[in-house]
Amino acid sequence: MTTLPAPFASHRIAGHGGIELAVSEYGAPDGPPLLFVHGWSQSHLSFARQFAAPELSRFRMVGFDLRGHGASGKPTDAAAYEGSEPWGGDIAAVIDSLGLTRPLLLGWSMGGKALCDYLALHGDAALSGTAMIGTGPTSGKFIPEEARALRAGDSAVVARGMLSPDLGENLTATEAFLHACFHQQPTPEDFALMMGFNMMCPPGIRAASRQRHADYRPAARATAHPCLVVWGAHERVMPRPIFEECAAEFAHAEPHVFEASGHAPFWEEPARFNSLLAEFAGRLDRSGG
Repeated sequence: MTTLPAPFASHRIAGHGGIELAVSEYGAPDGPPLLFVHGWSQSHLSFARQFAAPELSRFRMVGFDLRGHGASGKPTDAAAYEGSEPWGGDIAAVIDSLGLTRPLLLGWSMGGKALCDYLALHGDAALSGTAMIGTGPTSGKFIPEEARALRAGDSAVVARGMLSPDLGENLTATEAFLHACFHQQPTPEDFALMMGFNMMCPPGIRAASRQRHADYRPAARATAHPCLVVWGAHERVMPRPIFEECAAEFAHAEPHVFEASGHAPFWEEPARFNSLLAEFAGRLDRSGG
């Protein structure tokens, strides 16, 4: 079982609209900042293998639970999840509240959409760079047609049961979705942990946060700093056309394919991912972004 690292600091901060966000910090308090944004129905604990990694221990690693997820506030009004302002505003609030200077902003899956929400509102002037992990610069009806067809044909990825108030149906669909996220499956103990924090996101919030339509390609093209683009060759949740679009649209993309991974290369191939991230973040720190 993956050992959950102990944060050196934990915070409750006010995000967009006053929604309370649960934030934890790992690594070196005075190190170059890395801000991690997790995916749909997940938690900042998705990045436990980064927060505990020796290769990244010199960085100030910040993880927070998205609104409606994990230990953060869970407003029930669907408007709290609409548009770029809530998601991008929460990221801006974390950066401002913790005084993060030119952080490297990383987004996984739906977290990459939140990252793009931030870019749409603020650009990347206050960042050293970005990392898009298993994600792309479009969502909903704007996703490349081939990718939408592949996703629609995969019932575990569609995960309609995760939106159901029926607990049995919900649990079954959540289990299937999590298995679809990995080519190298987690241990039973790690899978149980993931089921636990996934079930902290209520069905209605899962629906409101996933069913969004956005085209962030203009924001991606406008970026001035490097973007690390990571994708797993056995990906089911974000098929290859999404990766190709991401690599093409970010102005300074550095694409990498992880041949032994699915949707979560940072978990499935942590040694390679952590070394790549340490090199990328270190280079940005040395160059001043």
